[in-house]
Amino acid sequence: MSKFKIYSTGIVAIALSLATGCTPTTPHDQTTSEAPSAVPVQATESPSPTTSGQNNLSSLDKKFITDAAQDGLAEVQLGQLASQRGTSDVVKQFGQRMVQDHTQVNNQLKQLATQKSVTLPTTIGRTNQQALRRLSALSGAKFNRLYINEMLQGHEKDVFAFQNEAQKGQDPDVKAFAAQALPTLQEHLQQVRAIANPGSSTSTPTPTSTPTPTSTP
Repeated sequence: MSKFKIYSTGIVAIALSLATGCTPTTPHDQTTSEAPSAVPVQATESPSPTTSGQNNLSSLDKKFITDAAQDGLAEVQLGQLASQRGTSDVVKQFGQRMVQDHTQVNNQLKQLATQKSVTLPTTIGRTNQQALRRLSALSGAKFNRLYINEMLQGHEKDVFAFQNEAQKGQDPDVKAFAAQALPTLQEHLQQVRAIANPGSSTSTPTPTSTPTPTSTP
Protein backbone atom coordinates (compact mmCIF):
# COMPACT_ATOMS: atom_id res chain seq x y z
CA MET A 1 0.00 0.00 0.00
CA SER A 2 2.83 2.45 0.69
CA LYS A 3 4.21 1.93 -2.79
CA PHE A 4 0.87 2.84 -4.35
CA LYS A 5 0.75 6.03 -2.30
CA ILE A 6 4.23 6.98 -3.44
CA TYR A 7 3.34 6.35 -7.10
CA SER A 8 0.07 8.27 -6.82
CA THR A 9 1.67 11.26 -5.14
CA GLY A 10 4.41 11.25 -7.79
CA ILE A 11 1.89 11.20 -10.60
CA VAL A 12 -0.02 14.09 -9.01
CA ALA A 13 3.19 16.10 -8.67
CA ILE A 14 4.12 15.50 -12.30
CA ALA A 15 0.64 16.51 -13.44
CA LEU A 16 0.77 19.71 -11.41
CA SER A 17 4.18 20.63 -12.75
CA LEU A 18 3.06 20.05 -16.33
CA ALA A 19 -0.07 22.08 -15.77
CA THR A 20 1.79 25.01 -14.22
CA GLY A 21 4.53 24.88 -16.86
CA CYS A 22 2.16 25.15 -19.84
CA THR A 23 -0.23 27.83 -18.68
CA PRO A 24 2.17 30.85 -18.32
CA THR A 25 3.39 30.60 -21.91
CA THR A 26 0.00 31.05 -23.58
CA PRO A 27 -0.94 34.49 -22.17
CA HIS A 28 2.48 35.93 -23.16
CA ASP A 29 1.97 34.74 -26.73
CA GLN A 30 -1.45 36.41 -26.90
CA THR A 31 -0.25 39.77 -25.63
CA THR A 32 2.76 39.91 -27.93
CA SER A 33 0.75 38.92 -31.00
CA GLU A 34 -1.91 41.55 -30.41
CA ALA A 35 0.38 44.57 -29.79
CA PRO A 36 2.06 45.09 -33.20
CA SER A 37 -1.18 44.76 -35.22
CA ALA A 38 -2.61 48.11 -34.05
CA VAL A 39 0.51 50.20 -34.87
CA PRO A 40 0.72 50.00 -38.71
CA VAL A 41 -2.97 50.91 -39.15
CA GLN A 42 -2.38 54.41 -37.79
CA ALA A 43 0.83 54.92 -39.77
CA THR A 44 -0.71 54.21 -43.17
CA GLU A 45 -3.58 56.69 -42.84
CA SER A 46 -1.63 59.95 -42.28
CA PRO A 47 0.24 60.58 -45.61
CA SER A 48 -2.69 60.03 -48.00
CA PRO A 49 -4.77 63.21 -47.44
CA THR A 50 -1.85 65.60 -48.12
CA THR A 51 -1.35 64.49 -51.74
CA SER A 52 -5.02 64.41 -52.70
CA GLY A 53 -5.38 68.23 -52.71
CA GLN A 54 -2.85 68.84 -55.47
CA ASN A 55 -4.04 70.17 -58.84
CA ASN A 56 -3.53 67.89 -61.84
CA LEU A 57 -3.34 69.90 -65.06
CA SER A 58 -2.32 68.07 -68.19
CA SER A 59 1.02 68.87 -69.81
CA LEU A 60 -0.77 70.47 -72.79
CA ASP A 61 -2.80 72.79 -70.55
CA LYS A 62 0.35 73.82 -68.67
CA LYS A 63 2.21 74.47 -71.94
CA PHE A 64 -0.66 76.59 -73.20
CA ILE A 65 -0.58 78.72 -70.05
CA THR A 66 3.20 79.15 -70.28
CA ASP A 67 3.19 80.03 -73.99
CA ALA A 68 0.25 82.41 -73.56
CA ALA A 69 2.05 84.20 -70.73
CA GLN A 70 5.26 84.66 -72.73
CA ASP A 71 3.45 85.84 -75.87
CA GLY A 72 1.25 88.17 -73.82
CA LEU A 73 4.26 89.83 -72.22
CA ALA A 74 5.88 90.14 -75.65
CA GLU A 75 2.77 91.79 -77.14
CA VAL A 76 2.86 94.43 -74.40
CA GLN A 77 6.58 95.17 -74.83
CA LEU A 78 6.37 95.27 -78.61
CA GLY A 79 3.28 97.45 -78.41
CA GLN A 80 5.09 99.92 -76.18
CA LEU A 81 7.94 100.00 -78.67
CA ALA A 82 5.53 100.58 -81.57
CA SER A 83 3.80 103.45 -79.82
CA GLN A 84 7.21 105.12 -79.37
CA ARG A 85 9.02 104.30 -82.62
CA GLY A 86 6.21 103.92 -85.11
CA THR A 87 6.09 106.69 -87.71
CA SER A 88 2.54 105.88 -88.81
CA ASP A 89 -0.49 106.81 -86.75
CA VAL A 90 -2.02 103.44 -87.61
CA VAL A 91 1.01 101.60 -86.25
CA LYS A 92 1.13 103.75 -83.12
CA GLN A 93 -2.57 103.24 -82.40
CA PHE A 94 -2.32 99.51 -82.99
CA GLY A 95 0.66 99.32 -80.62
CA GLN A 96 -1.28 101.18 -77.93
CA ARG A 97 -4.20 98.79 -78.30
CA MET A 98 -1.83 95.83 -77.92
CA VAL A 99 -0.63 97.26 -74.62
CA GLN A 100 -4.16 97.80 -73.29
CA ASP A 101 -5.79 94.56 -74.47
CA HIS A 102 -2.93 92.20 -73.70
CA THR A 103 -2.36 93.74 -70.27
CA GLN A 104 -5.97 92.89 -69.46
CA VAL A 105 -5.61 89.34 -70.82
CA ASN A 106 -2.35 88.90 -68.92
CA ASN A 107 -4.04 89.88 -65.65
CA GLN A 108 -6.77 87.31 -66.26
CA LEU A 109 -4.11 84.70 -66.98
CA LYS A 110 -2.33 85.53 -63.71
CA GLN A 111 -5.53 84.86 -61.77
CA LEU A 112 -5.98 81.54 -63.56
CA ALA A 113 -2.37 80.53 -62.92
CA THR A 114 -2.74 81.33 -59.22
CA GLN A 115 -5.90 79.24 -59.07
CA LYS A 116 -4.15 76.30 -60.75
CA SER A 117 -0.86 76.69 -58.80
CA VAL A 118 1.12 77.30 -61.99
CA THR A 119 4.20 79.55 -61.89
CA LEU A 120 4.16 81.91 -64.88
CA PRO A 121 7.38 82.81 -66.73
CA THR A 122 8.77 86.30 -66.20
CA THR A 123 10.53 86.49 -69.58
CA ILE A 124 9.13 86.64 -73.13
CA GLY A 125 11.07 83.65 -74.44
CA ARG A 126 13.88 83.34 -76.97
CA THR A 127 11.83 83.84 -80.15
CA ASN A 128 10.04 86.93 -78.84
CA GLN A 129 13.32 88.31 -77.49
CA GLN A 130 14.90 88.02 -80.93
CA ALA A 131 11.97 89.87 -82.50
CA LEU A 132 12.22 92.61 -79.87
CA ARG A 133 15.94 92.94 -80.51
CA ARG A 134 15.43 93.24 -84.27
CA LEU A 135 12.72 95.86 -83.92
CA SER A 136 14.74 97.87 -81.40
CA ALA A 137 17.43 98.36 -84.03
CA LEU A 138 15.00 99.75 -86.65
CA SER A 139 13.13 103.00 -87.16
CA GLY A 140 10.88 104.69 -89.69
CA ALA A 141 9.22 102.72 -92.46
CA LYS A 142 11.34 99.62 -91.83
CA PHE A 143 10.16 99.48 -88.26
CA ASN A 144 6.51 99.88 -89.31
CA ARG A 145 6.77 97.11 -91.86
CA LEU A 146 8.57 94.63 -89.62
CA TYR A 147 6.33 95.32 -86.63
CA ILE A 148 3.15 94.72 -88.62
CA ASN A 149 4.69 91.55 -90.07
CA GLU A 150 5.55 90.31 -86.56
CA MET A 151 2.03 91.10 -85.33
CA LEU A 152 0.50 89.27 -88.29
CA GLN A 153 2.50 86.08 -87.75
CA GLY A 154 2.18 86.26 -83.96
CA HIS A 155 -1.59 86.66 -83.93
CA GLU A 156 -2.10 83.91 -86.47
CA LYS A 157 -0.21 81.62 -84.13
CA ASP A 158 -2.06 82.89 -81.05
CA VAL A 159 -5.51 82.51 -82.60
CA PHE A 160 -4.71 78.93 -83.58
CA ALA A 161 -3.38 78.11 -80.09
CA PHE A 162 -6.38 79.64 -78.30
CA GLN A 163 -8.84 77.94 -80.65
CA ASN A 164 -7.14 74.60 -80.08
CA GLU A 165 -7.19 75.02 -76.30
CA ALA A 166 -10.83 76.14 -76.26
CA GLN A 167 -11.85 73.05 -78.24
CA LYS A 168 -9.41 70.35 -77.09
CA GLY A 169 -8.20 71.49 -73.67
CA GLN A 170 -8.80 69.17 -70.72
CA ASP A 171 -9.19 71.59 -67.82
CA PRO A 172 -12.56 73.42 -67.97
CA ASP A 173 -11.20 76.64 -66.42
CA VAL A 174 -8.29 76.85 -68.88
CA LYS A 175 -10.66 76.15 -71.76
CA ALA A 176 -13.00 78.89 -70.56
CA PHE A 177 -10.12 81.39 -70.40
CA ALA A 178 -9.06 80.55 -73.95
CA ALA A 179 -12.62 80.85 -75.25
CA GLN A 180 -13.09 84.20 -73.50
CA ALA A 181 -9.87 85.74 -74.85
CA LEU A 182 -10.22 84.31 -78.37
CA PRO A 183 -12.57 87.00 -79.81
CA THR A 184 -10.12 89.75 -78.81
CA LEU A 185 -7.24 87.96 -80.55
CA GLN A 186 -9.35 87.36 -83.64
CA GLU A 187 -10.19 91.06 -83.73
CA HIS A 188 -6.48 91.90 -83.49
CA LEU A 189 -5.75 89.56 -86.38
CA GLN A 190 -8.41 91.15 -88.57
CA GLN A 191 -7.09 94.60 -87.78
CA VAL A 192 -3.47 93.78 -88.49
CA ARG A 193 -4.46 92.07 -91.74
CA ALA A 194 -6.25 95.24 -92.77
CA ILE A 195 -3.11 97.24 -92.01
CA ALA A 196 -0.88 94.83 -93.90
CA ASN A 197 -3.13 94.52 -96.97
CA PRO A 198 -3.16 97.64 -99.15
CA GLY A 199 -6.63 96.96 -100.58
CA SER A 200 -8.39 97.16 -97.21
CA SER A 201 -7.07 100.62 -96.27
CA THR A 202 -7.84 104.03 -97.76
CA SER A 203 -4.25 105.22 -97.56
CA THR A 204 -1.49 104.52 -100.03
CA PRO A 205 0.02 101.01 -100.21
CA THR A 206 2.52 100.03 -97.52
CA PRO A 207 4.66 97.15 -98.90
CA THR A 208 7.51 99.47 -99.88
CA SER A 209 9.19 102.30 -98.02
CA THR A 210 7.48 105.03 -100.09
CA PRO A 211 4.02 105.09 -98.46
CA THR A 212 5.05 106.04 -94.93
CA PRO A 213 6.94 109.25 -95.80
CA THR A 214 3.93 110.49 -97.77
CA SER A 215 1.59 110.03 -94.79
CA THR A 216 3.86 111.72 -92.23
CA PRO A 217 3.71 115.28 -93.62
